[in-house]
Amino acid sequence: MMTDIEIAQSTKMLPIADVAKRLGVDEEQMEMYGRYKAKVDITALRNTPRKGKLILVTAINPTPAGEGKTTTSVGLADALAKLDKNVCLALREPSLGPVFGVKGGAAGGGMAQVVPMEDINLHFTGDFHAIGAANNLLAAMLDNHIQQGNALGIDVKRITWKRCVDMNDRQLRNIINGLGGRMQGVPREDGFDITVASEIMAVLCLASDLVDL
Repeated sequence: MMTDIEIAQSTKMLPIADVAKRLGVDEEQMEMYGRYKAKVDITALRNTPRKGKLILVTAINPTPAGEGKTTTSVGLADALAKLDKNVCLALREPSLGPVFGVKGGAAGGGMAQVVPMEDINLHFTGDFHAIGAANNLLAAMLDNHIQQGNALGIDVKRITWKRCVDMNDRQLRNIINGLGGRMQGVPREDGFDITVASEIMAVLCLASDLVDL
């Protein structure tokens, strides 16, 4: 029995441009990330007719190993395609956090998985890194303001804005920062959230467009 990664690495992938063509998406509407990954400009798709049915796959009471929502979703899409249905599957981007834990990644499993599996689980298009950088820039600006005299009178014991990292690192959940002398910042309690639980991620998910963001 082949493992998930052996199955993923033995799969002959179609170029993403070919996949997009099957869905009626032109290359002008895509931002390419190599041969097998791309972002789609949804503004260009908003004027296209919306025809079809939506199937939502979800679960409750997850086990430590996960409920297999992604595997079920991919398997369902494969089955519908086998029946000659025009089908497109939409999945959330997996967080790096659980990849090295019991649960593993979030690209499905067995013959029902999304490829390139390693890229999707470990970096993808870099969006999470950008969200983390934006969140941590704001955290650095806050601490720099306090270091430069704290004109706003911010109470360092009541700051709720945390830094974030796309890794489920227990050691960083609660920390003391600003150590190393006066020029290294004001010591205070701090911590790291996982990137997908950050305030910036919440704002991004709720924003309707770039202006709203």
